[in-house]
Parts: sequence; structure tokens; C-alpha cells
Amino acid sequence: MKNKHFYLMAFLVLVLFSCCKKREYSDEAAAADDVVVYDTEIPENILPDSNTESYVGLEENPFESPIKSPLSTFSIDVDNASYTNIRRFINNGQKVPQDAVRVEEMMNFFKYKYPQPEGQNPFSINTELSDSPWNKNSQLLKIGLQGKDIPMTNLPASNLVFLIDVSGSMSDDNKLPLLKESMKILVKELRSEDKVSIVVYAGSAGVVLTPTSGDNKEEILDAFDNLSAGGSTAGGEGIELAYKLAQQNFIKEGNNRVVIATDGDFNVGASSDMDMEKLIEEKRKSGVYLTVLGFGMGNIKDSKMEILADKGNGNYAYIDNIQEANRFLGKEFKGSMFAIAKDVKIQIEFNPKHVQAYRLIGYENRKLKPEDFKNDAIDAGELGSGHTVTALYEIIPTGVESDYIPSDLKYTKVKSDNSNYNDELATIKFRYKKPDGDKSIEMVSTIDNKKVSLDSSSSDFKFTTAVAWFGLKLRDSKLIANSSSADIKKLAKSGLANDDEGYKAEFIRLVDAVN
Repeated sequence: MKNKHFYLMAFLVLVLFSCCKKREYSDEAAAADDVVVYDTEIPENILPDSNTESYVGLEENPFESPIKSPLSTFSIDVDNASYTNIRRFINNGQKVPQDAVRVEEMMNFFKYKYPQPEGQNPFSINTELSDSPWNKNSQLLKIGLQGKDIPMTNLPASNLVFLIDVSGSMSDDNKLPLLKESMKILVKELRSEDKVSIVVYAGSAGVVLTPTSGDNKEEILDAFDNLSAGGSTAGGEGIELAYKLAQQNFIKEGNNRVVIATDGDFNVGASSDMDMEKLIEEKRKSGVYLTVLGFGMGNIKDSKMEILADKGNGNYAYIDNIQEANRFLGKEFKGSMFAIAKDVKIQIEFNPKHVQAYRLIGYENRKLKPEDFKNDAIDAGELGSGHTVTALYEIIPTGVESDYIPSDLKYTKVKSDNSNYNDELATIKFRYKKPDGDKSIEMVSTIDNKKVSLDSSSSDFKFTTAVAWFGLKLRDSKLIANSSSADIKKLAKSGLANDDEGYKAEFIRLVDAVN
């Protein structure tokens, strides 16, 4: 009973404090055209359940025949929220929910030493073929993209609108307080030509900082510092207002972006996953990009935040501590905030002369229909300045037996006469648009059937394979014969290179913590 009275008193103090704070928001915000200054009725504050986290269910990609399914098509994914979320669970001694594991986001958390692109294309293409460590009769094909690293001085001016969730569910130390500290890191990266606005949302949405030059860092930081949490969450209304402000201050040929910081716990207005998907798909047409920053634990709505990023020409990061904020918002500011290519799609055709079956590792919710590849109306992933993207295919070569494909089929065992392509394992195609373009540019490359042993493979190959292997273990994959943490750790250590920041060494410690 005492605890109940304590929480009731704490809630009343929070509401009174929130109301006082609202009156402190600058009247200057009213100067924005057709926008509403944050001012709401005293809202109902609903304390979240102890654990109401939600994730999209994923079904692991199966093996497919290159004869029956000649094309594998998917959108790139530069998000890495899944990895930092997994790290949070392991560091807290908790079991990782299977659907929280997106293997491609684990692989793409890390940087790999791919060469810079040459010529006019914004990324280089790098492939490597070696043995699978988890299935003895399989091979792995690594596909790596390296985005062009553009100096900060050459990047276009930014129009950034921060959409900050100040609802009651954001009051925990690892939510709004961490968010404020994280914003200090990002603000340091701003230039005089950059503009920043801040929109907040709880029971309703409003502007607390009209467009302000990146030179006025103190003013921007003060606006963040004055934020306080309290109320229910009208996420849809906040998104509407943030995009409206971004469009009113749109910089032609500039970097126009809404940055949402939230735990994703929308519960007022358009709040279902389908509602949010429809809303953000409509806003995507404005030419404004999106970054989603997830905070907190216990009630984080990963499913909603992933949808926002996937459908809104954007990326999604989960900030579990100030070190991650420093990595994503500071050291990787350019890659996170500046797109150099959008709607990047990959399509690969395996040669049945050499490939009996294949499967894409991860990217389950990024797969596309073969016909989507050339359809410029179909949305796909964005690539930022200096970003790397890695994908793995597991291949069962012709002539070997495998427990993962049937061996007694009669009609699908078609002999392929590809005598003209004896040396080719596959043909790979890429399509992308320029950040402000509507028409795709296509790149085509062939992959030779030249395998090296796992011991002789590159450090990048060994390490990204170890990361994917660990992800498959966490997902309790039914398609791997070996799930030994000791073997995963050994492979990761053999690929430990280019680790100035220590993130790869940290990964090895995470593997060590999981039986």
C-alpha cells in the first residue's frame, strides 16, 4: 500500500512539474507558419507494464533452388538497432528474444575495410567466397558495399527537425535524460549553414524551437535541456507537425531530415503499425529523409520504429548508452545523417551449374519480389556517406549432399547446360537513385566461382561470418549444424582487425557471455 501511495505522489509531482515546464517553452516558437506551440491539457499518464516490448515476427529464409527460383532480390539495410538492443539484453543478463535478432543489422553494425569507390558510382562492390563454418558441405558468399566517404565540408546544408517524445513513458533515466545527453553530441557536429528545429509530442504536438542556425549551439542545447516528460503519446500528430516544419524550411539539394527520438510507445491517434506505415509512406513523398532513435527498455516498441525507418527513407538506431550515442551521432554523423544513394536494391542470379541451393542470411523483412527490382516506385534502403553494407548467402554446391534440401526429387533435377558460363558463380545487379533523383541507375557485375579456404579468407570475411553465426545461434536457427559459442568466438578472434574503437573486441565478450 505504501508503494502505491508513493507512486501516486510521484505521479502528481511529475504532472505539476510538466505543466510548469510547458509554460517555459519559448513564445518565439509561435512564429513558425501554421504550427502550434506546445500547450496541452493535463494529460493522463499511463505507467507502462513491466515489460511490453514488441518485435516483428521473422521467419528464417529457407534454402531455394536456382532452377525454381533463379533470382534473389532484396533491399539493403544499414540499420544497426538490433545489435545494440541485443547488447543491452546480454549486458543485463537477460535472454535475447528471438524476434529482436535481425542478423543483417548485427553484421552492419561493424565497419569493414572495403575500398573506396572509383568513378561516378557512389559505392564499390566487393565479393568473397569461402567455406561455411556452421555447415561442413556449404559455402558462404559475402557481398560488401562501401559508400563514398564525402568530407564534411563538401556535404550539403542540413535542415534537421528533431521530433522528441516527451510522454510519460520517456521519464526513465535511460530515455529522456539519456536523449538530452545524446543530443549534445550531435549538436557539436552542426555547421553555420545547418538549421535545427525541435518539435515535441505528448498529449498533443508543438514547436519548442523554430529553425535555428547550427552556430547557435547554446540556444539549441537550452531547448533540449528544458524538455520534461509527462502525458500520453500522440505519435502520429507529432510526425505530421515535424514533416510540415521540415517542408516549410526545405533546402533544395540539401539534407532535409526528421530525427525522431522515442521509445515508440504511441498510444493516441494513428498508433497501430499499419497506421504508422501508411502515414510515413505518405510523408516519404515530400523528399524529407528520416532517422529514428530508440531509447529505453521494458516498453520499447521496436516494431513501430523499424516500420518508420523502413518506410520513411530512413535509418534506425537503438541508443542503449552514451557510448552508443557518441558512436552513432558523433563519429558516424555523416553516415547516419547524409544519404548518398537511395532505394538501393540488390538482385543476384546463381548459376545452377555450380549452385544446388542458396539462402540469404538475414534480411527477412527486406526481401523483394523479382519484378520489384526494376520498379522505381518500390522503396528500398538508403546508403550514407562512408557507410558499409554487408550481406551473406549460404550456398550448397552441386554434387554434395545436404540435410537441408531434399535428395529424392525427380522432376527438379534439371541438368543445366551453362557451358558458356563455366567460371561464373553468379551475376549480381544493383539499382540505386541519387538522393534527389527519381530514376534508378543500374550496375552489373559477375562473381567468379573461385573459393578460398576459411583460414585463407580475409579478416572481414571471418569476422562478419562470426557475427552472422552468433545471430543465427540467438535465433535458434534450424539450419545450422554447429552452434558452439567457443567456435564462434574462435572465428571472431581470428578476424579481429581494424578495431580502433574496440567494438569487435566487445562483440567477442558478448559471445563469451552466452552459453
